[in-house]
Amino acid sequence: MIHLFGRLRGVSGRGGPIVAVALLALVALAAIVLSSGHGLAQAAPTAPVTASPPVAAPTAPVAGAPAAPLPSTDISFLSLFLQAGFIVKLVMVGLIAASVWVWAIIIDKTLLFGRNKREMDRFEQVFWSGQSLEDLYRTLAGRSNHGMAAIFVAAMREWKRTYEGGARSLTGLNQRLDKVMNVTIAREVERLESGLLVLATVGSAGPFVGLFGTVWGIMTSFQSIAASKNTSLAVVAPGIAEALFATAMGLIAAIPATIFYNKFISQTGRQAQRLEGFADEFSAILSRQIDERG
Repeated sequence: MIHLFGRLRGVSGRGGPIVAVALLALVALAAIVLSSGHGLAQAAPTAPVTASPPVAAPTAPVAGAPAAPLPSTDISFLSLFLQAGFIVKLVMVGLIAASVWVWAIIIDKTLLFGRNKREMDRFEQVFWSGQSLEDLYRTLAGRSNHGMAAIFVAAMREWKRTYEGGARSLTGLNQRLDKVMNVTIAREVERLESGLLVLATVGSAGPFVGLFGTVWGIMTSFQSIAASKNTSLAVVAPGIAEALFATAMGLIAAIPATIFYNKFISQTGRQAQRLEGFADEFSAILSRQIDERG
Protein backbone atom coordinates (compact mmCIF):
# COMPACT_ATOMS: atom_id res chain seq x y z
CA MET A 1 0.00 0.00 0.00
CA ILE A 2 2.93 2.48 0.84
CA HIS A 3 4.53 1.68 -2.49
CA LEU A 4 1.15 2.29 -4.20
CA PHE A 5 0.71 5.66 -2.50
CA GLY A 6 4.26 6.62 -3.59
CA ARG A 7 3.46 5.83 -7.16
CA LEU A 8 0.23 7.87 -6.82
CA ARG A 9 2.20 10.87 -5.62
CA GLY A 10 4.52 10.49 -8.58
CA VAL A 11 1.58 10.40 -10.90
CA SER A 12 -0.07 13.42 -9.30
CA GLY A 13 3.24 15.31 -9.42
CA ARG A 14 3.53 14.82 -13.17
CA GLY A 15 0.17 16.65 -13.53
CA GLY A 16 -2.33 13.80 -13.63
CA PRO A 17 -4.77 14.69 -10.84
CA ILE A 18 -7.72 13.04 -12.59
CA VAL A 19 -5.83 9.80 -13.02
CA ALA A 20 -4.76 9.92 -9.37
CA VAL A 21 -8.34 10.39 -8.15
CA ALA A 22 -9.50 7.50 -10.32
CA LEU A 23 -6.80 5.23 -8.98
CA LEU A 24 -7.67 6.19 -5.39
CA ALA A 25 -11.35 5.38 -6.06
CA LEU A 26 -10.43 1.99 -7.48
CA VAL A 27 -8.22 1.23 -4.48
CA ALA A 28 -10.98 2.19 -2.03
CA LEU A 29 -13.54 0.06 -3.89
CA ALA A 30 -11.17 -2.93 -3.89
CA ALA A 31 -10.60 -2.54 -0.14
CA ILE A 32 -14.36 -2.46 0.54
CA VAL A 33 -14.97 -5.57 -1.56
CA LEU A 34 -12.16 -7.50 0.10
CA SER A 35 -13.28 -6.56 3.61
CA SER A 36 -16.96 -7.51 2.94
CA GLY A 37 -15.95 -10.84 1.42
CA HIS A 38 -13.77 -11.68 4.38
CA GLY A 39 -16.61 -10.86 6.80
CA LEU A 40 -19.07 -13.04 4.93
CA ALA A 41 -16.62 -15.90 4.91
CA GLN A 42 -16.29 -15.69 8.70
CA ALA A 43 -20.06 -15.32 9.37
CA ALA A 44 -21.30 -18.11 7.12
CA PRO A 45 -21.72 -21.34 9.15
CA THR A 46 -20.50 -24.52 7.69
CA ALA A 47 -23.42 -26.93 7.25
CA PRO A 48 -22.68 -30.62 7.54
CA VAL A 49 -22.78 -32.37 4.24
CA THR A 50 -25.36 -35.14 4.26
CA ALA A 51 -25.98 -37.62 1.56
CA SER A 52 -29.31 -37.03 -0.18
CA PRO A 53 -31.64 -40.03 -0.31
CA PRO A 54 -31.93 -41.68 -3.67
CA VAL A 55 -34.92 -40.58 -5.70
CA ALA A 56 -37.02 -43.47 -6.86
CA ALA A 57 -37.70 -43.53 -10.53
CA PRO A 58 -41.41 -43.28 -11.48
CA THR A 59 -42.90 -46.61 -12.30
CA ALA A 60 -45.27 -47.00 -15.21
CA PRO A 61 -48.73 -48.42 -14.43
CA VAL A 62 -48.96 -52.11 -15.01
CA ALA A 63 -51.25 -52.95 -17.91
CA GLY A 64 -54.45 -54.67 -16.82
CA ALA A 65 -54.03 -53.79 -13.12
CA PRO A 66 -57.38 -52.75 -11.52
CA ALA A 67 -57.64 -49.08 -10.64
CA ALA A 68 -58.28 -48.04 -7.06
CA PRO A 69 -62.07 -47.88 -6.47
CA LEU A 70 -63.48 -44.41 -5.96
CA PRO A 71 -65.85 -43.90 -3.04
CA SER A 72 -69.44 -43.85 -4.33
CA THR A 73 -72.69 -42.76 -2.72
CA ASP A 74 -75.95 -44.56 -3.52
CA ILE A 75 -78.75 -42.00 -3.90
CA SER A 76 -81.47 -44.24 -5.33
CA PHE A 77 -85.00 -43.83 -4.01
CA LEU A 78 -84.82 -46.98 -1.90
CA SER A 79 -81.42 -46.01 -0.51
CA LEU A 80 -82.64 -42.51 0.34
CA PHE A 81 -85.57 -44.00 2.23
CA LEU A 82 -83.49 -46.55 4.10
CA GLN A 83 -80.79 -44.04 5.06
CA ALA A 84 -83.25 -41.40 6.29
CA GLY A 85 -83.87 -40.74 9.95
CA PHE A 86 -86.88 -42.04 11.87
CA ILE A 87 -88.90 -38.82 11.59
CA VAL A 88 -88.22 -38.47 7.86
CA LYS A 89 -89.11 -42.13 7.34
CA LEU A 90 -92.37 -41.61 9.23
CA VAL A 91 -93.21 -38.63 7.02
CA MET A 92 -92.40 -40.59 3.85
CA VAL A 93 -94.51 -43.59 4.91
CA GLY A 94 -97.44 -41.30 5.70
CA LEU A 95 -97.16 -39.55 2.34
CA ILE A 96 -96.92 -42.86 0.48
CA ALA A 97 -100.05 -44.10 2.27
CA ALA A 98 -101.84 -40.83 1.47
CA SER A 99 -100.81 -41.10 -2.18
CA VAL A 100 -102.15 -44.67 -2.42
CA TRP A 101 -105.42 -43.57 -0.77
CA VAL A 102 -105.69 -40.62 -3.16
CA TRP A 103 -105.29 -42.80 -6.24
CA ALA A 104 -107.81 -45.31 -4.90
CA ILE A 105 -110.36 -42.49 -4.53
CA ILE A 106 -109.48 -41.12 -7.98
CA ILE A 107 -110.08 -44.47 -9.66
CA ASP A 108 -113.30 -45.08 -7.71
CA LYS A 109 -114.70 -41.62 -8.45
CA THR A 110 -113.77 -41.80 -12.12
CA LEU A 111 -115.72 -45.03 -12.47
CA LEU A 112 -118.60 -43.69 -10.34
CA PHE A 113 -119.10 -40.49 -12.33
CA GLY A 114 -118.87 -42.33 -15.62
CA ARG A 115 -121.40 -44.95 -14.50
CA ASN A 116 -123.74 -42.32 -13.05
CA LYS A 117 -123.69 -40.32 -16.27
CA ARG A 118 -124.51 -43.38 -18.38
CA GLU A 119 -127.38 -44.32 -16.04
CA MET A 120 -128.88 -40.83 -16.23
CA ASP A 121 -128.62 -40.79 -20.01
CA ARG A 122 -130.28 -44.18 -20.23
CA PHE A 123 -133.06 -43.23 -17.79
CA GLU A 124 -133.83 -39.97 -19.59
CA GLN A 125 -134.11 -41.86 -22.86
CA VAL A 126 -136.62 -44.30 -21.34
CA PHE A 127 -138.51 -41.62 -19.37
CA TRP A 128 -139.14 -39.38 -22.36
CA SER A 129 -139.91 -42.28 -24.69
CA GLY A 130 -143.63 -42.11 -23.79
CA GLN A 131 -143.73 -45.17 -21.57
CA SER A 132 -146.38 -45.18 -18.85
CA LEU A 133 -145.16 -43.88 -15.49
CA GLU A 134 -146.84 -46.82 -13.72
CA ASP A 135 -145.01 -49.34 -15.89
CA LEU A 136 -141.70 -47.57 -15.41
CA TYR A 137 -142.24 -47.45 -11.66
CA ARG A 138 -143.00 -51.17 -11.49
CA THR A 139 -139.83 -51.86 -13.47
CA LEU A 140 -137.60 -49.76 -11.19
CA ALA A 141 -139.27 -50.27 -7.81
CA GLY A 142 -137.48 -53.51 -6.99
CA ARG A 143 -133.99 -52.26 -7.95
CA SER A 144 -131.31 -50.29 -6.22
CA ASN A 145 -131.54 -47.00 -8.07
CA HIS A 146 -129.30 -43.95 -8.23
CA GLY A 147 -129.50 -40.59 -9.86
CA MET A 148 -132.67 -39.70 -11.74
CA ALA A 149 -134.12 -43.18 -11.28
CA ALA A 150 -133.88 -42.75 -7.48
CA ILE A 151 -135.69 -39.41 -7.66
CA PHE A 152 -138.41 -40.88 -9.86
CA VAL A 153 -138.98 -43.91 -7.62
CA ALA A 154 -139.09 -41.76 -4.44
CA ALA A 155 -141.63 -39.35 -5.94
CA MET A 156 -143.80 -42.12 -7.37
CA ARG A 157 -143.74 -43.98 -4.06
CA GLU A 158 -145.07 -40.89 -2.26
CA TRP A 159 -147.64 -40.40 -5.01
CA LYS A 160 -148.96 -43.93 -4.71
CA ARG A 161 -149.03 -43.78 -0.91
CA THR A 162 -151.21 -40.69 -1.08
CA TYR A 163 -153.73 -42.08 -3.57
CA GLU A 164 -153.76 -45.65 -2.33
CA GLY A 165 -154.09 -44.48 1.27
CA GLY A 166 -157.34 -42.71 0.49
CA ALA A 167 -156.19 -39.20 1.36
CA ARG A 168 -159.06 -36.75 1.62
CA SER A 169 -157.08 -33.73 0.46
CA LEU A 170 -154.32 -33.35 -2.11
CA THR A 171 -153.33 -29.82 -1.10
CA GLY A 172 -150.10 -30.89 0.59
CA LEU A 173 -149.07 -33.49 -1.98
CA ASN A 174 -146.98 -31.07 -4.05
CA GLN A 175 -144.99 -30.01 -1.03
CA ARG A 176 -144.41 -33.59 0.05
CA LEU A 177 -143.26 -34.57 -3.44
CA ASP A 178 -140.84 -31.63 -3.56
CA LYS A 179 -139.41 -32.55 -0.15
CA VAL A 180 -139.01 -36.20 -1.10
CA MET A 181 -137.19 -35.31 -4.31
CA ASN A 182 -134.97 -32.72 -2.57
CA VAL A 183 -133.95 -35.27 0.05
CA THR A 184 -133.12 -37.78 -2.68
CA ILE A 185 -131.05 -35.19 -4.54
CA ALA A 186 -129.16 -34.38 -1.35
CA ARG A 187 -128.37 -38.07 -0.82
CA GLU A 188 -127.17 -38.46 -4.39
CA VAL A 189 -124.92 -35.41 -4.14
CA GLU A 190 -123.54 -36.69 -0.83
CA ARG A 191 -122.77 -40.01 -2.49
CA LEU A 192 -120.95 -38.23 -5.30
CA GLU A 193 -118.96 -36.03 -2.89
CA SER A 194 -117.92 -38.81 -0.53
CA GLY A 195 -114.14 -39.08 -0.40
CA LEU A 196 -113.50 -35.68 -1.94
CA LEU A 197 -112.63 -34.28 1.49
CA VAL A 198 -109.63 -36.62 1.54
CA LEU A 199 -108.45 -35.24 -1.79
CA ALA A 200 -108.83 -31.68 -0.54
CA THR A 201 -106.95 -32.43 2.68
CA VAL A 202 -104.05 -34.21 0.97
CA GLY A 203 -103.88 -31.56 -1.75
CA SER A 204 -103.59 -28.73 0.76
CA ALA A 205 -101.58 -30.37 3.56
CA GLY A 206 -99.37 -32.77 1.59
CA PRO A 207 -96.71 -30.21 0.55
CA PHE A 208 -96.43 -28.90 4.10
CA VAL A 209 -96.01 -32.39 5.52
CA GLY A 210 -93.26 -33.04 2.98
CA LEU A 211 -91.70 -29.68 3.85
CA PHE A 212 -91.66 -30.67 7.51
CA GLY A 213 -89.72 -33.81 6.59
CA THR A 214 -87.34 -31.70 4.50
CA VAL A 215 -86.65 -29.24 7.32
CA TRP A 216 -86.10 -32.07 9.76
CA GLY A 217 -83.75 -33.87 7.36
CA ILE A 218 -81.72 -30.71 6.73
CA MET A 219 -81.40 -30.11 10.46
CA THR A 220 -80.09 -33.66 10.88
CA SER A 221 -77.66 -33.15 7.98
CA PHE A 222 -76.28 -29.97 9.54
CA GLN A 223 -75.79 -31.78 12.83
CA SER A 224 -73.86 -34.50 11.01
CA ILE A 225 -71.72 -31.90 9.24
CA ALA A 226 -70.95 -30.19 12.54
CA ALA A 227 -70.02 -33.51 14.15
CA SER A 228 -67.76 -34.63 11.30
CA LYS A 229 -66.36 -31.12 10.63
CA ASN A 230 -66.41 -31.90 6.95
CA THR A 231 -68.34 -29.77 4.46
CA SER A 232 -67.43 -31.69 1.30
CA LEU A 233 -70.16 -32.49 -1.21
CA ALA A 234 -69.83 -36.22 -0.54
CA VAL A 235 -70.85 -35.62 3.09
CA VAL A 236 -73.54 -32.99 2.48
CA ALA A 237 -75.26 -34.45 -0.61
CA PRO A 238 -76.85 -37.63 0.86
CA GLY A 239 -78.53 -35.83 3.75
CA ILE A 240 -79.82 -33.02 1.55
CA ALA A 241 -81.08 -35.56 -1.00
CA GLU A 242 -82.99 -37.44 1.72
CA ALA A 243 -84.57 -34.19 2.90
CA LEU A 244 -85.60 -33.11 -0.60
CA PHE A 245 -87.00 -36.58 -1.28
CA ALA A 246 -89.57 -35.94 1.47
CA THR A 247 -90.71 -32.79 -0.33
CA ALA A 248 -90.95 -34.72 -3.59
CA MET A 249 -93.16 -37.32 -1.90
CA GLY A 250 -95.44 -34.56 -0.61
CA LEU A 251 -95.80 -33.10 -4.09
CA ILE A 252 -96.43 -36.53 -5.62
CA ALA A 253 -99.35 -36.98 -3.22
CA ALA A 254 -100.67 -33.41 -3.40
CA ILE A 255 -100.59 -32.61 -7.13
CA PRO A 256 -102.98 -35.36 -8.37
CA ALA A 257 -105.20 -34.85 -5.31
CA THR A 258 -105.65 -31.15 -6.14
CA ILE A 259 -106.18 -31.72 -9.87
CA PHE A 260 -108.79 -34.46 -9.48
CA TYR A 261 -110.52 -32.72 -6.57
CA ASN A 262 -111.28 -29.74 -8.81
CA LYS A 263 -112.33 -32.08 -11.63
CA PHE A 264 -114.72 -34.11 -9.43
CA ILE A 265 -116.22 -31.00 -7.82
CA SER A 266 -117.03 -29.69 -11.29
CA GLN A 267 -118.59 -33.02 -12.32
CA THR A 268 -120.61 -33.14 -9.08
CA GLY A 269 -122.00 -29.68 -9.78
CA ARG A 270 -123.00 -30.62 -13.33
CA GLN A 271 -124.71 -33.85 -12.29
CA ALA A 272 -126.48 -32.11 -9.39
CA GLN A 273 -127.85 -29.56 -11.87
CA ARG A 274 -129.15 -32.37 -14.06
CA LEU A 275 -130.86 -33.99 -11.06
CA GLU A 276 -132.46 -30.72 -10.00
CA GLY A 277 -133.61 -30.05 -13.55
CA PHE A 278 -135.24 -33.47 -13.78
CA ALA A 279 -136.86 -33.02 -10.36
CA ASP A 280 -138.41 -29.71 -11.47
CA GLU A 281 -139.73 -31.26 -14.70
CA PHE A 282 -141.12 -34.31 -12.94
CA SER A 283 -142.71 -32.12 -10.25
CA ALA A 284 -144.47 -30.13 -12.96
CA ILE A 285 -145.81 -33.35 -14.53
CA LEU A 286 -147.14 -34.63 -11.19
CA SER A 287 -148.60 -31.24 -10.31
CA ARG A 288 -150.53 -31.19 -13.58
CA GLN A 289 -151.93 -34.64 -12.89
CA ILE A 290 -152.91 -33.59 -9.38
CA ASP A 291 -154.82 -30.65 -10.79
CA GLU A 292 -156.56 -32.91 -13.30
CA ARG A 293 -157.60 -35.38 -10.58
CA GLY A 294 -158.46 -32.72 -8.04
